[in-house]
Amino acid sequence: MIDELYSTRILTLAANLPHSGRLPAPEGTGERVAKLCGSRAVVDVTLDADGRIATFAQDVKACALGQAAAGVLGQSVIGATEPELVAARDAMLAMLKAGGEGPEGRFEGLRALKQVADYPARHASTMVAVEATLEAVQQAMGRKTPDTRTRLAGAA
Repeated sequence: MIDELYSTRILTLAANLPHSGRLPAPEGTGERVAKLCGSRAVVDVTLDADGRIATFAQDVKACALGQAAAGVLGQSVIGATEPELVAARDAMLAMLKAGGEGPEGRFEGLRALKQVADYPARHASTMVAVEATLEAVQQAMGRKTPDTRTRLAGAA
């Protein structure tokens, strides 16, 4: 059963972590730690004028499952919006906890982690990169001027 969890696909995703490192001047930074295992993700972002992720960097120290989720995220995150990240997070949680199918669209690759649903102790480590990215984007959005935030909220 453990072989299913750590499939070749998961291990390949874990080994390829796009946008690894930190940004020199992020507009938002998010950090999440899975208390049970210590998996940790720190994410930096900048946003473009439309509130989409323009630059992204991640420093992830996690198990293979957390690294795999970060790998998928890193492949797909440039150009993403806050509502897309919220939808991906919610779909991931539904997939892990309630038998949902997982994210669609830009973050559909996270479905590769569907088998983690059978291992509740691994859920938090699988979510650290997604949650840290959402936190970073929300922080960056909060730093925009009120006029910009209003305009961006209307565009979503």
